Amino acid sequence: MDTLFTEMENERKSEVAPLAVRMRPRSLDELVGQDEAVGPGSWLRSAIEQDQLSSVILFGPAGTGKTSLAHIIAETTKATFVEVSAIGGTVSDLRREIDAAEKRLTAFGLRTILFVDEIHRFNRSQQDALLHAVEDRVLVLVGATTENPFFEVNSALISRSRVVELHGLSDGDIGELVDRAAADERGLGGLYRLDAKARDAIVLLAGGDGRGALTTLELAAGMVAPGTRKKPAAVTEDNVRAAAPHRTLPYDKNKDMHYDIISAFIKSMRGSDPDAALYWLARMIDGGEDPKFIARRMFIAASEDIGNADPNALLVAEAAFKSAEVIGYPECRINLAQAALYLALAPKSNAAEAGIDAALAEVRNGPARSVPDHLRDRHRPGSENYGRYLYPHSYPGGWVDQRYLPEGLGRGAFYRPSDRGWEAYRADAAARDRIDAAPPAARPPHAKAPSGEVGAPLDKRDGDTQNPTSR
Repeated sequence: MDTLFTEMENERKSEVAPLAVRMRPRSLDELVGQDEAVGPGSWLRSAIEQDQLSSVILFGPAGTGKTSLAHIIAETTKATFVEVSAIGGTVSDLRREIDAAEKRLTAFGLRTILFVDEIHRFNRSQQDALLHAVEDRVLVLVGATTENPFFEVNSALISRSRVVELHGLSDGDIGELVDRAAADERGLGGLYRLDAKARDAIVLLAGGDGRGALTTLELAAGMVAPGTRKKPAAVTEDNVRAAAPHRTLPYDKNKDMHYDIISAFIKSMRGSDPDAALYWLARMIDGGEDPKFIARRMFIAASEDIGNADPNALLVAEAAFKSAEVIGYPECRINLAQAALYLALAPKSNAAEAGIDAALAEVRNGPARSVPDHLRDRHRPGSENYGRYLYPHSYPGGWVDQRYLPEGLGRGAFYRPSDRGWEAYRADAAARDRIDAAPPAARPPHAKAPSGEVGAPLDKRDGDTQNPTSR
């Protein structure tokens, strides 16, 4: 129960609280952004306004309003609102709150809303302790997390809750937050004035993080003596840059952002966009990503997306990996950039990846196919009955018409070369070689006879004696 002393304590806490805490919205109308999640007509807005909230997990980057939404719920609900720390909380803490919620419900008919910030920090047993209470509506869970809940929260708890995703704030949203904080009595009270460049710098540095924007504003204002409402003190771009000299865009190793950005990087190289490839590479470098991880993905892309359209791409990617391994940051950023640009600008072919996947699918799902007799190993009794192997080097052009695939499979079953780069050139050249080497009767009418027609090889036993490595 609040008393006069409680009110005095809250005022003192508010005086020293950070600007972002003092400016927390008190109602849905004060909440900036997130129209998709909590705008007019949304499920969450209706549930909060009608005080009929069911368990919900708020998921989104830092500074997007998850904790603010929880405090709005606390201000508007008639239910008892309690918080448990996911950092220091234990199973005993959760059970204590569940027992208290059950007593309120059975004795007084009062509902309980339990807010757990950073719920992904709870281990499995802690999350499991909530299951029955959430399922039986003994309490309503409001969880907040910056991590993907489908990976970090128990599936059983997810199935009993509604997941609502919040997105980074737009530049307009950030600007509105800054303007409001500068003028509001809870904020800077109109004692400071931001010039246009200072405001733009705060918006740029925030990167969609509302809390970060208000923190930068507070630090920049702290560098200037306060003015008055009639003559507010000027906060300049220099003050903002001094307060926050480095813009830090969100990047989380081994989490969603990590995979989203590496995905964008690979797709930009595959799409032959060198500028986009450099941008996403820079995001990873700036975020402190392991350069060997970046180089490994380029190593894969060199074969998956370029292949034999430009075989040198694999060598370039290998060199980039070696540079990441033996040089490291900051110098290897240049090697990584060179390789990324090469891969982005190289001709593209996925024939290697598509070919091996098709062959694996045949091996795993098709019938068992025997090695043609003429291709079998000759170093065993009875091999003289296997049939004649034609040694290609004994024929013009180093090629002879001969079956290498098992019965039931034909040329083109797996490898389908692109019409780009070295791969296309070699595909055309191989086709010409086959025509030139074919016997006259087998040649198409329009094909020219090769000069110096040569007959069958002179080996005594299907060419194996001329090719000791045939085993």
